[in-house]
Amino acid sequence: MRPLNSAFFITLLMLLLQGCASLKPSDFEDPTVTVNSVKIVPSDGIAPAFEISLHIINPNSIPLPLRGVSYTVTIEGHKILAGVSNKMPTIAAYGDGDITLSATANILNSVRLLTSVMQQNRNTVAYQMDAKLDLSGLAPNIHIKDVGEISLMSKN
Repeated sequence: MRPLNSAFFITLLMLLLQGCASLKPSDFEDPTVTVNSVKIVPSDGIAPAFEISLHIINPNSIPLPLRGVSYTVTIEGHKILAGVSNKMPTIAAYGDGDITLSATANILNSVRLLTSVMQQNRNTVAYQMDAKLDLSGLAPNIHIKDVGEISLMSKN
């Protein structure tokens, strides 16, 4: 490659990278995602199916045009639920909205979890929810991770 062509190519590449970096504003904050409800729904197979309603809060000055969501729920290291959805709204700037996801339980991992919890006689279990929000266009995906503990003790 001739030196002039190399310099032009490098300059063009730098401009393209700068353009991609500006797709998401520097003060962009990840949206807040909370679980509204979890319902058991009829299933075609032996694995239980769930409908999970999530509430998304957009703290940014730009709308979030969601194209899809994928997520997993892990409890004590066992992947228990996984699902995807492509029926997504646009969450307005400084707005909020609800989305509904379908999930299928992993029966084998659920049995492993129950066995582990029963053997260890625990009062709590650790959970982790990982979600990927896919935005329309060239904007990068948003990854959300929520960790915590679930009490196994009944409240009186």
